[in-house]
Amino acid sequence: MKIKGFGGVFWRSKDVDSLKKWYEETLGISMGDWNATIIKPDVDNETIFSFFKEDSEYFPENQSVMLNFQVENIEAWIEHFHKIGVRLLKEPEKSEYGTFVWISDPDGRWIEMWEK
Repeated sequence: MKIKGFGGVFWRSKDVDSLKKWYEETLGISMGDWNATIIKPDVDNETIFSFFKEDSEYFPENQSVMLNFQVENIEAWIEHFHKIGVRLLKEPEKSEYGTFVWISDPDGRWIEMWEK
């Protein structure tokens, strides 16, 4: 037996249509009438499954889950966010794990963008 990957990420929203529009305009994720999309990873894509302590300051305590999207050309993403008026929540971070930036969606959920 083995885990092949994540089957999905699901959450509730008070305004599904606005959230769908934001994700399409901001991250290029188009969702159909079924309010979902399928993201097929590239060969060099990795999915990290990680736990954080309840009092971790890595993302807001009132948010139990944070999305992380592995991306190419994070500088182009930063320019895109600036161009469409989506502000970064803090300065980009570079470490031995890669480069990270954070934005939030209209429901206030932090989203982490990561370039390996």
